[in-house]
Amino acid sequence: MTDAVDGGPGVKKKAPRNRTMVLEAGERELLLAGALRLEGPQAAAALDNRLVCGDLFSCLGFLPEGFIDLVVADPPYNLDKSFAGRRFRRRSEAAYRQWLASWLGPLKRCLKKSASLYVCCDWSSSKAVQSVLEEHYQVRNRITWEREKGRGARRNWKNCAEDIWFCTVSDDYCFEVEAVKLKKRVIAPYRDRAGAPRGWDETAAGNFRLTHPSNLWTDISVPFWSMPENTDHPTQKPEKLIAKLVLASSREGDLVFDPFAGSGTSCVVAAKLGRRYLGIEIEPDYCALALKRLARAREDRTIQGYREGCFWERNSRAGSKPVPARGSRLDRERGLD
Repeated sequence: MTDAVDGGPGVKKKAPRNRTMVLEAGERELLLAGALRLEGPQAAAALDNRLVCGDLFSCLGFLPEGFIDLVVADPPYNLDKSFAGRRFRRRSEAAYRQWLASWLGPLKRCLKKSASLYVCCDWSSSKAVQSVLEEHYQVRNRITWEREKGRGARRNWKNCAEDIWFCTVSDDYCFEVEAVKLKKRVIAPYRDRAGAPRGWDETAAGNFRLTHPSNLWTDISVPFWSMPENTDHPTQKPEKLIAKLVLASSREGDLVFDPFAGSGTSCVVAAKLGRRYLGIEIEPDYCALALKRLARAREDRTIQGYREGCFWERNSRAGSKPVPARGSRLDRERGLD
């Protein structure tokens, strides 16, 4: 996984605007030197802002009790999928539920009583995820977000949405609704009898309204080649998506835990938003990518689509003009999402 500038034998040269993060030659081992290997019980302080290179099932018993404020979990879906050569194979629904329970149950002892948990899944595994979560946590909601990408089907509907289950350990939990409101361009600028804006703000850059977040999200761009957060991980989640979860269900200084860290999106977002993080990832290549992203996050704390303390509806940031649907891809490449 190298980025050869000269496009040497067997290596495809990147296009000029391709900003996908890759591992340079010789960089992998240097980065992995910064990963943590768990070989025994750990104190909570030793896990602050660390990425563990290892198997969740081997590491889980070494984690302390009651130290996690928020879990953001993106486990393998119940599909045949290869992750850097390591395959996760589809199994029966009962077997998949058993696999989910094997870590979702034991993980609970590591969570604070005020902790929240989000678990990502696709439609076909959503029922299994819900049923296991209901055995161990209080299920609060199901978020559905538009993934955009997806192959068309001749005998079925195109699959372009995924679910995220929102759970808590108890009724005492954090939910910062003001931190995750969506800023939208006003289409119908209603005014009161005195002529003042009713529920929206009139600015030189345009008319905008802050709206409460719902459980249906259509303002997310999946990472692709011209976005600096993009990597070669096959199921990478967008930073904007994870930022909504982190801002809603944690406070600055809280610890965010990702048991399947992948290329590190949850850890990167936590770092950018002033939270502590702990991630576990079994695949060394993805660990190295995550560590590289975390190093970059120390210099660049921006999150696409999140500006001035709020999330902007696609194509509606201050100073931008509405863009027709046919121009949405170009708009994303210019960073206007």
